[in-house]
Formats: sequence, C-alpha cells, structure tokens
Amino acid sequence: MQDTPAQSEPSNAPVSPSGESDVPLTTLQPSTIIILLSAMMFLQFFAWGSWFATLSAAMDTHLLGAFIGGAYESAPIAAIFAPLFLGLVADRFFSSEKVMGTLMLLGGGIMLVIPGLAESASAFAAQSAAEMKANGTYDAATFLATQSADNTAGKSLVWMILAYLLCYMPTLGLGNTIAFTHIPSQDQFPKIRVWGTIGWIVAGLTLGILGWSASYNIFWLGAASSLALGALCFFLPNTPPPLRGQPMDVRSLLMVDAFKLLANWNFFVFAVCSTLICIPLAYYYGMTATYLNQTGFAEPGATMTIGQMSEIIFMLLIPFFFRRLGVKIMILVGMACWFIRYVLFALGAADQTTWMLLLAVALHGICYDFFFVTGFMYTDAKAPKAIRGQAQGLLVFLTQGVGMFFGYRIMAGGNLFGFIPLNLTFGNYGNQVTAAPQYVEALSAARGEATSSTFLQTFTKMFSRSLPESLDPAILAETMAQWRDFWLSPAIMAAAIFVLFAVSFWDRTKTGSDGNS
Repeated sequence: MQDTPAQSEPSNAPVSPSGESDVPLTTLQPSTIIILLSAMMFLQFFAWGSWFATLSAAMDTHLLGAFIGGAYESAPIAAIFAPLFLGLVADRFFSSEKVMGTLMLLGGGIMLVIPGLAESASAFAAQSAAEMKANGTYDAATFLATQSADNTAGKSLVWMILAYLLCYMPTLGLGNTIAFTHIPSQDQFPKIRVWGTIGWIVAGLTLGILGWSASYNIFWLGAASSLALGALCFFLPNTPPPLRGQPMDVRSLLMVDAFKLLANWNFFVFAVCSTLICIPLAYYYGMTATYLNQTGFAEPGATMTIGQMSEIIFMLLIPFFFRRLGVKIMILVGMACWFIRYVLFALGAADQTTWMLLLAVALHGICYDFFFVTGFMYTDAKAPKAIRGQAQGLLVFLTQGVGMFFGYRIMAGGNLFGFIPLNLTFGNYGNQVTAAPQYVEALSAARGEATSSTFLQTFTKMFSRSLPESLDPAILAETMAQWRDFWLSPAIMAAAIFVLFAVSFWDRTKTGSDGNS
C-alpha cells in the first residue's frame, strides 16, 4: 500500500505556472514526518545549547574574559542579518530543507576549527599573565586591556563564532517553515517545537554529566550535533521555497508595513519596552554560567536547564493565565520576575546562597514565557492578517537583534563604533567584575584536578554548590561584592522599564482579534 502524503496548509502547497497544485510534496507518512520534524527541532536547539549557554564559563575559566562580550553579541548581529538572507535567497530559490542542511554542515565545519583557536587564545592569555606577574605589573584591568589589544587568536575566535552563528540563525526561520509546511494544523506546532526546548535541556544535562560546562569540549559537542542536524535535513520532506517565482518585495523585506504599526501608541510602547528589556536580558544569557561557576556550581550548564524546565511548565499554563490576567498584567509579571531574578543574584552573592541562585534560574520560565510568548500573541492580534509575518519579524529584529546587541555590549562595558562608550553604570552598580581573573586562577588552584564522579553524583551537582575550603576568603569576598554590584545594574534597568510600561501601556486588545483596539 502506498504511503499517504502529509496534508499541508493550502497556502503552502506549491503552485504550478498554470495555477494548479503540483504533485504531493512528499510520500512520507504523517507519523514519519512528525518524528523527523521533532528530531530536527531537538538537534537544532541541542546544537545551540550545547555550547552557547556555558560559553562565558568556558572562556572565563581559560582567561578569555576580555572576549566574552564580543562572542555573545555575535548572536544578535547574526539575528539581524538572518531575515535578509531568508528573504533574498532561501525563500525564493532553494528548497528549505536543503538550505538548512547546507548551512548546518558549513556551520559544523566552522565549529570544528573553534577549539584550536580557543586553545591558542588561552595559551597566549596564560603566557601574558605569567609574564605580567613576573614583571610585577599584573592587575586585572591591565590584563584584560592587553588581551583585547594583543590576543590575535582571541579576536579570531570571536569572528569564527560570528561565522557559525551567521550559518545557524537563518535555520530558526527555515525550521519553522519546514514544520508549518508539513503539519495539517498550526495547533500541532507546539508539540513539535517543545522538542527544541527538550534538546536544549538535554544539551545542558549532557554537559553536566560529562563535566564539560567550563571546557572547550563544548565546541566539539556543538560541531558534532551541527553536522548531525545538517545530515538529517537532507532526509526531511521536500519543502520548496515558499516565494518561488514571486517578484522581490522590498517593502516586505524591510518590514515597511510592520514599522507602520509603531504609529499606534500602545504598540509603540510595547515595541520600545520589548527592545529595552532585552538589554538586562543579555546579562542573564551572557554572564549567568560564569557567575554560577564562580559561586560554586561545578556544572552550570546542567544548573541552567532548570530555567528551561520551568519554561515548559509555564508555556503550558499561558492560556490559563492569559484568560485571567490579560496582556498588560502578563507582561508586567514577566518584567517583575526579571527584576526579582537579578536582585536574587545580587543578594545571593555575598554568602553564595544556594536557594536564591536556584530560584533566580528557575524564574527564567516566567521571565521568558510571560513576556516573549505573550508578546508574540499580542503582536499577532495587533497586526492585520496580511502583515502578521512582517510584524513578528519586526519584533524579533528589535528584541533578539537590536536589544540583545546593545545588551551584550553594555554588559561587557564596551563601546559603539570604537568611541561611543556603552559602559552604563549606576554609581558602582554595573561595574565590571575586575577581580574575576585572579579569582578564577585561585579557584582553579584550590579545586585541583577534577575527580571522576558517578552519574548520580554528577546529576546532583546541578542543584548543589560548594567552594574549596582552601580558597582565599579575601579574594572571594572581593569578587562576590563586585558580582553584587554587577547584578544590581540590570535589576535597576528592569525596574525602570517595568514602571515605564505600567504607566504608558493601556491596550485592551484580545488575542484572536484582527483589528486594533
């Protein structure tokens, strides 16, 4: 008996020049397609989560703290250019699954080069530190400045991370296109997409089990999973370019119609606050793994998966809360949890209070779901049906692109165009943790060689923390005091944005409505 082809949305079916639908896109059974799409989502987010979540811990442990900001801001830069690539090339000329497979194979190849560069950069950093100590000129600020200026391998490392992310970021849109083309209803998408979150969680747990959270082995894991995903893509059902044969629409490409939504006051406030709130969000993504590692969590990659676990729970609860709270309260709750999260990080620094740190990580589910998922629902309700895709693209551009770019740069105390300072501080709040290089060296020396652990012992490390008794209490106190001041800065930002949104946003739009309020 011949396999039954998967049903797809009529608007997604390929159309011949005569106006009639072509032959079915695939002969795969619907159950097979669901399995393939779920595996695609799993590997896609496993490949990202396997290295991105603990990148800062790995770089900080190997004396590359000067390059953490540049490495993380590569993600929003890639996110800004991804829609242009999709609109110009992928949506018009090539099958989506082949483009995605090619990009991931190329990205996997790039990732294979990164461990060698990272080792070279770390060797240079270690040599520089040794020479400065021998000359009696070693201090954290001078060391970081020297690395930023002279560590060529470190600079190349950042460029290679950017190259990988330029390959990876377009696959987020491509993966959604492939999924929506081959499922009979959008209601089935969450069941497939949740495997992406599971993939991120499994990646973090894998790092914890293997003891790789702060190791350059994260790049080997990222390379292997990227190559595996690239190979899988060529077995996915055929997904012709959705805009094949259509003329280039510059208005759509540049989101011109979506930008007109900003003329609506409430949507303007929502867009501005969404962009601004991503500045403190960058602190969480960029520095949490480093912070957890320095407070005594041996495997921060596993610990941070607690946030993704809570994300799944609150994702399922969103419809329940949305009916009772509405858009404004949902978003305010999300913002409030961001403020609470950073305050917990700050207050928990002095004594490395375990429950405060774990609760701060667990709040990620509310922070992300109540703000971003609710925001996507609000945008879908506000935008006319014809430009809903543009509107969602605009929101991603503003948040994951513009907001996160400035967030990572401010987080690292960087600048814009080389001369506009972005080291935003509030008095001492927001200053960089300059004691980190000496502290990391002292912590590594006190810990000594890592000992082998059983699976259960390794798994429990995600919930517990410990610091060696031989660790110098003076350098510990100094470093934790600096972390407290560091985390209070994004807390102040989140609180200010909360107040701005609370007093200026008064929209009663309901989801499912095509019109504006």
